[in-house]
Amino acid sequence: MTHLGPFEARPDDVRAADALVLLTTENLGYMSGALKDFFDRSYYPCLDATDALPYALLVRAGQDGTGTCRAVASITGGMRWKAVHEPVVCRGQWDDTFLDRATDLGTFMAAGLEAGIF
Repeated sequence: MTHLGPFEARPDDVRAADALVLLTTENLGYMSGALKDFFDRSYYPCLDATDALPYALLVRAGQDGTGTCRAVASITGGMRWKAVHEPVVCRGQWDDTFLDRATDLGTFMAAGLEAGIF
């Protein structure tokens, strides 16, 4: 398993991935600039090479996360990636259970890959 920040990840990393877990904050009702930059650099180089790439999304939202989830779904839909989990949205003031939710999502993805489910 490789962990790369959005500014570190390159199209070759995406093409080599078995799945992705995307994490972002909600900024003004949209994804972080870092995740948007990742998509800007990866979209066309990965467009025809990553069909059905499994992914999951975690959003740290100060409000509701709806705009962020919608924007990510629009971009990943255009790339024909496959969401394998409903977006996990951690809303409101910081809560230590957010870490548990992130860990659970990562565990879900790892188990699904290990079992060959996606």
